[in-house]
Amino acid sequence: MIEFYLNGEAQRCASLAPETSILELLRNELQRTGTKEGCASGDCGACTVAIGEPGRGGRLDYHSTNACITPAHQLQGRHLVTVEGLARGDALHPVQAAMVECHASQCGFCTPGIVMSLFTLHERQRQSPVALDDACLEATLGGNLCRCTGYRPIQKAARHMADQPDVRPPWADDSRLDDNVAALGDTLEATGYAIPNTLETLHALRRQYPTARLVAGATDLWLEATQRLEAFETLIDVSRVTELQAIDETPDGWWIGASVTYARLEPLLDAHYPAFARLLRRLGSAQIRNRGTLGGNIANASPIGDTPPILLALDAHLALEGPNGARTLPLDAFFLDYKRTALESGEFIRAIFLPRPENDQHLEVWKLSKRREDDISAVLGAFAWREENGCLRDVHLAFGGMDATPRRAQATEAALEGHPPDVATFDTARQALARDFSPLDDVRGSAAYRRLAAANLLERLRLKIDHGAVQEVCLDAYAH
Repeated sequence: MIEFYLNGEAQRCASLAPETSILELLRNELQRTGTKEGCASGDCGACTVAIGEPGRGGRLDYHSTNACITPAHQLQGRHLVTVEGLARGDALHPVQAAMVECHASQCGFCTPGIVMSLFTLHERQRQSPVALDDACLEATLGGNLCRCTGYRPIQKAARHMADQPDVRPPWADDSRLDDNVAALGDTLEATGYAIPNTLETLHALRRQYPTARLVAGATDLWLEATQRLEAFETLIDVSRVTELQAIDETPDGWWIGASVTYARLEPLLDAHYPAFARLLRRLGSAQIRNRGTLGGNIANASPIGDTPPILLALDAHLALEGPNGARTLPLDAFFLDYKRTALESGEFIRAIFLPRPENDQHLEVWKLSKRREDDISAVLGAFAWREENGCLRDVHLAFGGMDATPRRAQATEAALEGHPPDVATFDTARQALARDFSPLDDVRGSAAYRRLAAANLLERLRLKIDHGAVQEVCLDAYAH
């Protein structure tokens, strides 16, 4: 039995298949059809809804998510807000009123998702106003595709939300709503789907269901249901395990819980690894970053995952746990082959260790993709190094999209280590790079393209060291 609130009204839903998404629950079970299905893969944003979860001081914090790839069971103990829940009778919410005033909708299919993305921005503005500049609106709307209106009137509507009458939804008047939602509790054990909130309970469930799939953000796993139409027998949801949600600082770095979302990780990276933070802002949309987790991106073991090459370049380690106890493992020993890892039966990733940067350490990350927003990498290069007496030291280069796994370019590193960053050194390094990898050949890029692209990123690194070149993290058709 899932217990949650929908637009301020208590809901209890039983007998849902484990692979049921929020979108399916809304449209098929609850007959709330304002939320639309566009791509069923988390790309277009037509299905965007807002989820409120208990935050600091007991207040509900709202974030946007793609309903098509978010498990319905994750609504346990949450407040779901859809486009039907914003207006007060005939009086429109400020977001809706601004969309109308600025002529920001045509066919209307994508409009509910756009409205809900702007609703979460409007809620944040209530708590802590920020400038609605181009960067803010790009981050808010980057996951919402509009095929007919164009984005200028939508951005104009965002800037005019504050000019509208401050109409609040009826549920906003309920002073008990935050407490009522929190009282529902975080845990769940339904047929085929369990949500533990402690490591001890997670281990017990793993023993009880040894073949169960683990799910956190579901941003990749749920594509098996929506694209391949597969059913899940049993799922164990690790998104609320307290120990997997922690970020523990040590003198040498940080242990980041496997279920920490990208959105939560961003402030830490902004402070210590700004190049990594810039990459996060090109890793999917806000809807994806609100749900996706660092542990999931690693465990998925995709050769084109965005974060593993950076973590490899930074010498990250993993804390693993399973039926035989706990162990640590260097990340470069984790990826064995395509979609195959060093995880033993019953093991899972508990945390990722991110070393503290040295004062003279440099990091650059460049991602090649076909579009700037919300796209998967064709090639991603992560480059860490120091300079000492005019020579390169501690050179760590890692690539995604260049082999069956994310991998360090060891021969290339050796060609650069201890040498000055001049043209001759990098010419030798590019020759070594050709020996380091057997690139993928797929729809995102041929093997020849990837070899050339990786070599060009290496040249870009030389220019960066020599001339302080520009810092775009995503090199696409619109970067310049």
